[in-house]
Amino acid sequence: MIDINLIRNNPKDIQKAAKNKNIDINVDHILGIDKKYKELSLVVQKLREERNVLTDSMKGEPSKEQIEKGKILKEKLEKEDHALKAVWEELKEKLYQIPNLPLKTVPIGDSSKFKIIKKVGMPKKFSFIPKDHLEIGEGLDIIDVKRGAKVSGTRFAYLKNEGALLELALIQFAMDRLIKEGFSPIFPPMLIRHEITEELGYWNAENSNNYYSVNNYEEPPFYLIGTAEHAIVPMHKDEIFEEKDLPKRYVGFSSAFRREAGTYGKDTRGILRVHQFDKVEMVSFVKPQNEEKERKKILFVAESFMQDLGLPYQITQLASGDLAFPSAETIDIETWMPSQNKYRETHSISTTTDFQSRRLNIKYNVNGEKKFVHILNGTAFAIGRTIISILENYQKSDGSVLIPKILQKYLPAGKAGLHFEKISPKKV
Repeated sequence: MIDINLIRNNPKDIQKAAKNKNIDINVDHILGIDKKYKELSLVVQKLREERNVLTDSMKGEPSKEQIEKGKILKEKLEKEDHALKAVWEELKEKLYQIPNLPLKTVPIGDSSKFKIIKKVGMPKKFSFIPKDHLEIGEGLDIIDVKRGAKVSGTRFAYLKNEGALLELALIQFAMDRLIKEGFSPIFPPMLIRHEITEELGYWNAENSNNYYSVNNYEEPPFYLIGTAEHAIVPMHKDEIFEEKDLPKRYVGFSSAFRREAGTYGKDTRGILRVHQFDKVEMVSFVKPQNEEKERKKILFVAESFMQDLGLPYQITQLASGDLAFPSAETIDIETWMPSQNKYRETHSISTTTDFQSRRLNIKYNVNGEKKFVHILNGTAFAIGRTIISILENYQKSDGSVLIPKILQKYLPAGKAGLHFEKISPKKV
């Protein structure tokens, strides 16, 4: 939720900024509700002052006139207070429909207006026709989408054998690195209440049908998280950090659940775009003046993972029309996938400025003054897509796949105590 003062002082700018994210708002209508809210607030404040004066004047035995006046004031106050709360709910509903404002550095336009910031590494040239990750995974018996579909439906899969060990290696690699960088490890709940989804803001513009709901025979239902940040960000709801405790950083591991349809064909083949996948996610709570520094830190760490894995990638800045509802800026890392002959998103680093902290009431204490924190999130590893990138970029002509050296120490020991260096087809 943005500061109401921004709307009061710059109504047209706010309307334009929302339009840049493809969201239409009626600022005049919002300001009309706000005016009514301010008027009622003054009425309620005046009635409370009158009540306090009357209470102070009642010394000893109150007179009949005082008692009668007290009753009238009480009735008026209850009536106006009820009206004030109703107007506030109406205003809050309208404010909840305003997206976070894009930073001034964000390109304006639809998804095609993204900006490529840089490219790192050269896509590998193969001396043979490279296979896609599913063909490689089935040949190595580490990915099983057929049984996944049999048990759970389309776009679910089993990751098994060395594939499962590779996921564990990536998780441990990320945790080791991020703990050294000051992130606290956390495994969050995977179910969140409906109230939390509203306060996070993702469900406002992005259809809630993109997410799985769980009916526990109570209204409203719970939701399965679409990423670990959905449960990590609201854990400090209605809390106040001490200034000395910031930045507060978490690295969370969880499964993520999404109903998003995507495009058919290569996107829905294998494990590229599935309904359940695992992620290691970074979340930071910082002081506003340190927000840009933290963005650079999260991006630096995410890049370091790609560099240590030896995977070619590019960094892009999303355009305004492609930003999520709470995001003020999003930087993506896209990793080269040989089977598609293009870069595909594997990481997103976003700042929500104070948008989510206002909705969740998360503040910090600086010299006795309470201010809203800024909240950032970033992918450490989207496990499935990282495994796809490793399989496709490190495949050999004999069907085996080399394991990046950085991960080998996290894998089980084989003969002579060596950690396995590649995944090879099973001998029949």
